[in-house]
Amino acid sequence: MMECDEYKRKVVSFNDFGRFKLLDRRYDNNSLNIYTARLNDLREDTLRKAKLKWVGYSHVEISHLVVEDKEKSYILIGVLCKDDLKEKLKLSLLRDINNEPQQGMQTSQNYTSNYIKIFLEDETSRVRLMGNHMDMQEIITGVVCAVFGHETETGAFWVEDWCFPGYCSKPCTSNGSLTEGGKILLVSGLDLVNNTDDLSLDLLLEWVTGMAGCTNAQKEEAIVTKVIIAGNSIRSSAKIYNYKGYYETKMQDQRKIKEDLMAMQKLDSFLASILHCCYVVLMPGQFDPTSYYSMPQQPFHPCTLQKSARFKSMHGVTNPWIGDIGGRVVAGSCGEPIADILKVAKSDEVCPLDWMERTLTWRHYAPTGPNTLPVHPFFKNDPFVMTECPDIYFAGNMNTYDSRLVEGDEGQMVRLVCVPKFSETKTAVLVNLQDLTTQPISFGSG
Repeated sequence: MMECDEYKRKVVSFNDFGRFKLLDRRYDNNSLNIYTARLNDLREDTLRKAKLKWVGYSHVEISHLVVEDKEKSYILIGVLCKDDLKEKLKLSLLRDINNEPQQGMQTSQNYTSNYIKIFLEDETSRVRLMGNHMDMQEIITGVVCAVFGHETETGAFWVEDWCFPGYCSKPCTSNGSLTEGGKILLVSGLDLVNNTDDLSLDLLLEWVTGMAGCTNAQKEEAIVTKVIIAGNSIRSSAKIYNYKGYYETKMQDQRKIKEDLMAMQKLDSFLASILHCCYVVLMPGQFDPTSYYSMPQQPFHPCTLQKSARFKSMHGVTNPWIGDIGGRVVAGSCGEPIADILKVAKSDEVCPLDWMERTLTWRHYAPTGPNTLPVHPFFKNDPFVMTECPDIYFAGNMNTYDSRLVEGDEGQMVRLVCVPKFSETKTAVLVNLQDLTTQPISFGSG
């Protein structure tokens, strides 16, 4: 009789920072708007970055430009704004009401036009930016920016150079030698309503639980400390349909509810099987049935996952999410913020990883909100502003797998990961907490 090798599951520390949990939901206009809060959160660091880049030049408020010498060069700090995004192509409430039968928001459209004006604005005023040093495709409404230049005779501001807040600083003790080792598995876009390929899901389940593969494979599987499911587990798209009458609409609604309930039960059973031997971090997605559509989406309600919610190894988290796993700061989203930037920029030359890297430079997880990305109205501060530099930064529900290790100005090393839709690619991503290497794992022919 052959002896069976026994491997114990690697266990590491876990800490949910709780950054995006909503404790107080307010919708009044008695406080500062989110752009002002964002500017207040990033103004000091942006100014520090600007003065290091443009030594000897002073910072001037936008409202004070008219009284300053137009021949001198100054530093301005504010929020970038494209007027075509803000005024012409913003989604209309009346149009939403008119299209009431359409489930979810139309997300296939692009938000750009051929005629673009760029402004920089703060709490009191705005000024038009001009110059040849700004790439229009790189400009996103909602990004805090410092510009260097001078005022023109027409009252605009001629930009000679610009900069952003840059990566967050990391503590001196933050390095790979202090991590607890192990690996995390990133999965997104299960799409259980439309994904009829149960084989790939079963293979994923067996692999995580150590029921598949040879001895070496099982040893590798035991090193997986956490499984992060990054959104759209129930659906990966919203169904759009035209109705003929009241009863036809009700039938469509009832069918959708029934499909969602069946998919939730399937997800619950799938999670319960994994939770017996491995920790799971479950994030909601853009099209998942949660109580909150706008970002940050709140965790799945425990009542919807009756089996898996009982496990202590189950961690229902927000979207986006940031926390500590084994000494590494891990942050990411279901991919909606990056997908929205791609629609706004409409540039085929810039891939999702490039935009992820730029959000680190902008120091913001969802810069297009609330202009084109629906977000909760925050007043005192903007929780999407990055206050910690992540070691692992992922975006779920991407079309293909991609990964890159990037370095900040102060030597910060960040592993960027595009997690592909599992329903289409049958692929998950394994990330090593020790050296930040990644490895795609296929569970079928995607």
